Amino acid sequence: MARTCGGHAAGATDTASRSGHVHWAFEENRLRWRKLVEAPRLDAPFPLWMIFPVIFVALYLTHFSLLRLPYYWDEAGYYIPAAWDFFRTGSLIPSTTASNAHPPLPSVYLALWWKASGFYPEVTREAVLMVAAVGLLAVWRLALRVSGSLGVAFWTAVLTGLYPIWFAQSTLAHADIFAAACTLWGLLYALPERDRRPRVAALWFTLAVLSKETAIVAPLTLACCWLVSALRKEAPERGRLLREAAWLTSCVVPLAAWYGWHYAKTGFVFGNAEFLRYNAQETLTPLRFLAAFGHRLLHLFAHMNMFVPMLLTFAAMMLQPRREADGREREGLSNGVHRRILILLAANAVLFSVLGGALLCRYLLPMYPLVIVLALTTFRRRVPLWHGLAVLAAAAFVAGLFVNPPYGFAPEDNLEYARVIWLHEAAIARLTKLYPGATVLTAWPVSDYLRRPELGYVKQPWEVWAIDDFSATQIERAAAEPGRYSAALVFSTKYDPPPLVVLGPRSQALDERYFGLHHDLSPEVIAHRLNGTVGWRAQDHGMWAGVLRFDRQFEAKLAGGTTDATPR
Repeated sequence: MARTCGGHAAGATDTASRSGHVHWAFEENRLRWRKLVEAPRLDAPFPLWMIFPVIFVALYLTHFSLLRLPYYWDEAGYYIPAAWDFFRTGSLIPSTTASNAHPPLPSVYLALWWKASGFYPEVTREAVLMVAAVGLLAVWRLALRVSGSLGVAFWTAVLTGLYPIWFAQSTLAHADIFAAACTLWGLLYALPERDRRPRVAALWFTLAVLSKETAIVAPLTLACCWLVSALRKEAPERGRLLREAAWLTSCVVPLAAWYGWHYAKTGFVFGNAEFLRYNAQETLTPLRFLAAFGHRLLHLFAHMNMFVPMLLTFAAMMLQPRREADGREREGLSNGVHRRILILLAANAVLFSVLGGALLCRYLLPMYPLVIVLALTTFRRRVPLWHGLAVLAAAAFVAGLFVNPPYGFAPEDNLEYARVIWLHEAAIARLTKLYPGATVLTAWPVSDYLRRPELGYVKQPWEVWAIDDFSATQIERAAAEPGRYSAALVFSTKYDPPPLVVLGPRSQALDERYFGLHHDLSPEVIAHRLNGTVGWRAQDHGMWAGVLRFDRQFEAKLAGGTTDATPR
């Protein structure tokens, strides 16, 4: 009887134990499922495969008139020739232009498109447009994750797409749009406060640095943030942060492998000697850094009408935060995300004040969505009708696409670049009609346009004698060698704004010394100094181009088997 009672007691205990295990397992699975359901999903609230076509169609329609433009400036000078060489020969190191040691991912991507659809400018521009759409998809999702607001996500994507620099770069085959799109996807997985995915972030950052080496600044900056945070955490949390930092820094490995392979093939690491001198060695003086840093702050927070949302942000900060229905203050970005965005902006401003001889705004391309999301979250938190402020910012950006600022800027920062291309096309067409077969005096990039038919301007290569620009010094050089050319295609190599904003001779001297500022002579003055005549001239939005003709007679003397051609 005792054994029976004991058996019943033991059975009851086993049953209770099994029941406890079942309950514990059920509870664990329930919590795991709840965590999975509540975790941020990349397809919430709309699947990304539904959003991407909308973004791409919007970009395609708004850029339709730009898709057939021939290649422009740095496209023609490096990126298209490098991709063209890979397309024809399979070599990752360009042979028809000097190698700048830029990583090869954009060349591989464009060559695959050309292989599938043919080598045409519109194929290239559509391929780049798809990359820009991928970048805006990341902007949408990143803004949604860090703000928790569909409205902020919508307006961040719209304003980024309309921002003149992003809009212009969306069809230009520069490496920067590739690096920006991949960097923004990396930030999506690495920047938020919770539920980060460092391995996926590392993959996207790897693609970013294989698109352009300077993209390394974002993962290294975040890795430093995690290392600093790890010093203040206890053991379990510290280990997690150290692992995240290690994953983010892992993208250095493929970049180092590329440079090692490039050195083995060419004998130099960071591009040819002239490229390295201009972009990294002559930029290291303290005065140049301070001047460049001031320019970079203006580029981030004021250039191309960015000052409009920035001023609205400062005004909104004067207001008290709005209250939710339950009485709580409306939340903005978390302190951690806000702080890391500011650190990323500062790190990029510093890096690109040191690297890059030209202060091109496209280097900062992945930072503009972060500036915009800071503004929009402030609007939403403090202003009742904050959508109106977003509309006002959008109107300012649209105006910036067509209206040039009252100071010098790169035409590729808005639609001025398209007007320059049309101007150059018209000049080359007139040159072809008036002076076929001439040896042409001109400057880069038109010198490349005339030499390389694959860039889309000419059907046959021309003989060209190139000078650096059309400043007085370079024209004196051309005047000293009149026998080298029989026609000239001259153009404005810098946007020369109306004198509305004058920063003084000291600022101009700094720009001339460190940033290549110069003043081109007019076609009439150039023709007078070179003893020629202006055969054609056109001007558009402060940029101009002209075709010059020279009537020279040459006396040929045969003496000892040599010919002496002396201009008379």
